[in-house]
Parts: sequence; C-alpha cells; structure tokens
Amino acid sequence: MAVSQSSNAQNSESPIFSSLNLDWETILLEEYRQPSGGTTLAAEADLVIVLSLSTQPHRIYQQIGDRHHIGLYHQGDLCITPSGIPSGYQAEGDDHYLYAQIPSRFLQQVVEEALELNLDRVEVVPTFQSRNPQLEQLLRLLQAELHQDGRMGRLYVESLTNALVVNLLRDYSTTQPHITQYDGGLGDRKLLQVTHYINEALDQDIKLADLAQLAGVSQSHFSRLFKRSMGLSPHQYLLQQRVERAKQLLKNTNQSLVEIALACGFDSHSHFTRQFRHITGLTPKAYRAH
Repeated sequence: MAVSQSSNAQNSESPIFSSLNLDWETILLEEYRQPSGGTTLAAEADLVIVLSLSTQPHRIYQQIGDRHHIGLYHQGDLCITPSGIPSGYQAEGDDHYLYAQIPSRFLQQVVEEALELNLDRVEVVPTFQSRNPQLEQLLRLLQAELHQDGRMGRLYVESLTNALVVNLLRDYSTTQPHITQYDGGLGDRKLLQVTHYINEALDQDIKLADLAQLAGVSQSHFSRLFKRSMGLSPHQYLLQQRVERAKQLLKNTNQSLVEIALACGFDSHSHFTRQFRHITGLTPKAYRAH
C-alpha cells in the first residue's frame, strides 16, 4: 500500500516540507506557506486533513461539496475533506498550513481492523474550522518527524497515523463507531516472538505491520496491547533496545561511533548521539570513556 505520488493539487506553490520521498505508506504529509489566493479542486481520491499553522488569524472562504463556510482561521484549526468530494478555498492574507492525505486503502484497513466495520458504513463528515487537541497533537508530532526527514523510522510514523485515523473516525463520522478494546496485553509467547524479532532486526527500519502480523492482531490494536504488556510503546521499546545494543558495542568493540550508529539502526551519528544522550544522560563518546 503506497501513498499516491501526486502532491497536493491545490497548490501552485511548492511545499516547504514533503514526505513524498520518505517512503511513508500510511500518509502523505506536506507543509505549505502560501500568499493570498485560492482555487477550486476536483474530488480527491483520499481523505484530506488540513491543520492551520498561521500565527496570525486570517479569513478563509471555503467550499466542500455543497457546503460553504467563511471563518477567521487560527493556529490549530482543522479542516477535513472526505474522499470523493470537490472542494475549494480563498484565503485573505498569507496562509501557513499542514496538509495530510490519508490513502483510502489505509483508511479502509483501519476501519475493518479497529472498528470491525466496512468502509461504506462509515461516512466522514466534511468539517470546517474544528478544534481537536488530540488530532492536533498527532499532526504536530508527524510534522516534527517530517522536519527531521523521518529519522525516528517507519514504526513511529505508522503508530502515529494509526492513532490519527482512529481518533478522526471516532470524532468525525456519522456512524459513531465502537472501537474494540481488548483486556490484558499480548500473551507471553507472542510477546517473546515480537521482542525477539525486534532485537534481531535493530539495524532495520521495522514496520508496524510486520510486528502486528507476528502477534496475530491488527496494527491498530498492536500498539495498545504491546504498551499494556511492556509499559512502553513499540517505538519506545525499539529505541531503548537500540541504545542497549549500542552500549554493548561501545564497551566491547573498537567500532567507530558511525559504525555503531548504523549497526543499531540510527540513520546518522548525530541522531545516535542525541537519542543515546536522551536515554543515558551521556554522549556515546563519554559513555565509552566512562
């Protein structure tokens, strides 16, 4: 499942940040700064969420399908356009926003796995100028990862986008879906399989789908069950284990810091140093000399 490789069609301006080249399969994320203006759009194949980032309020005229809205948008305001609906906008003043496009196949997967419904039974409501702290926080975390060129890896991004879609469906669909909950966490056998897999693949870009398949549960449920079992999210556990492996290599080998960083799944020396210091309180160099 891949995100459409067509960028946001509404913009003549190029994005200042884009995930197009980051190989993110569950979301296309782009950040724009636009001068005054606007356009009319054909119906998008995928659901679109736009988060206002403008520090100064500005008026926007909008249309989604047959619905119209005029509002003074502030930082943190959301607009949601379901798939298959034409839309348009006209902004007065400079506009700064985050554009998130959710592939229909991924949306369908979350609906079937987390909500145990068919996608045609869940209708997302066109939404103007909404406030939703949970969705905003998730989008901000994804924005921060976009600015870092995806350094935290696929597992982190896929966990965030799963949570983003589940929260969106819960708050912005006509059918208020029941999100299936499971008591307890992963069983001991499954937990051992998953943690063994993680520790054997620390140098790889581990995918949430692979861990969920190994545990025999959906991606949407896996993160919650894993955290209930381990007290850490899958991504936090992965990072912890990468640092533990790095500690062993620092003490027991003469490998360079760059070699150790790559062997433990960090994409650069600087990323390795930052995460290692965050967890241990020491730089890798200082830990080796300690």
